[in-house]
Formats: sequence, structure tokens, C-alpha cells
Amino acid sequence: MEDINVRSVRYPMAVDQKLEKIALKLGRTKRQVFIQMVDYFYKSKKDPLDLNDELLKNALMKNHKDYIGFIRKQEDMLLIPIKTETDQMIASQGQLIERFNTQVLKANTDLLNNQNAQVRKFTEMDTLMETIRKNQKSREQLKAQFLFILDSYIKSRDAFGMMTSGREKEELISVTKVQISLL
Repeated sequence: MEDINVRSVRYPMAVDQKLEKIALKLGRTKRQVFIQMVDYFYKSKKDPLDLNDELLKNALMKNHKDYIGFIRKQEDMLLIPIKTETDQMIASQGQLIERFNTQVLKANTDLLNNQNAQVRKFTEMDTLMETIRKNQKSREQLKAQFLFILDSYIKSRDAFGMMTSGREKEELISVTKVQISLL
């Protein structure tokens, strides 16, 4: 059987002490820690000289926390008050619209009632005008009949001579009055 531990690495005593502390802390042998370190750097392709990698992570985390803090501050200062005011504005707009709708509905109802009342009045006026027109026609007819009776009376009276008796004159007057009363 061949020994796989054919290579050796020389390092200073201070490095050996650090390696031993790491091995004790992790609960492994120095050889296992060394093999795992080599595997880690091989797989992660990190440069062991780049010690700032952890510093970079810390800086990124700090900046990330600063950004989150800034966003939360903006949220508290701007977004939450804007949302609150927007909600209040939406609620008041809803109330305005509701009041406007009820007032418009009431005004429309009143207007419709007024229009219906005017339609009734116009219908009554049409009926009255038709009655007046009929009365106007009958009045014109009455005038024409009266003029006919008057003309007949005048002609009959003119036909009387000096010798006509008073009785005939009285008879003409009574016939004329009867004809006028029949109008």
C-alpha cells in the first residue's frame, strides 16, 4: 500500500499556532483543516490574498441597511402621509358625489313634478281655449242671427205706413222680442 501523504508543506511557527487554533475551534485535525481550506479556495476560486472580501460584505450590508433605513424613513415621512391624505380625499370625494347625486336627483324630481304640473295647466288652457273658440263661433252666429232679426224688424217697420195700426206694431215688437229671446 502506498502512502498518500507524500507531500509536506513547511510554514512558520506562528502559522502553525493559528492553524492549530482553527483546528481546535472546528474540532478537526490540522491536516483535515488544511485539506478543507485547499478545497474551499479551489472550489470558490477566491484569492487567499484578498482579505477585503469580508470587508466588502460588511460594507455592502451596511449600505444595504442604510438604503433600507432611508426607504423606511421616506415611507414614514412621505408615503404613509400621502396614502392617508389620499384615502381621506377619496372618502370626501365619495361624500361629495353622494350629496351631489341626491341633490341632482331631488332637483330632477322637482323639475319633473313642475313639468307635469305645467303639462296639466297647458292641457287645461287648451280645453279653455277650445271652449272660448266654440263660444266665439256661437257668439258670431248669435250676432249674425241678431242682425238678421234686426234687419227683418227694420224692413217690417219700414213697410208700415201711416195707416198701420198700433196693434200690428205691437205684434211686430213682440215677435221680434220672442225671436231675440230664442237666441
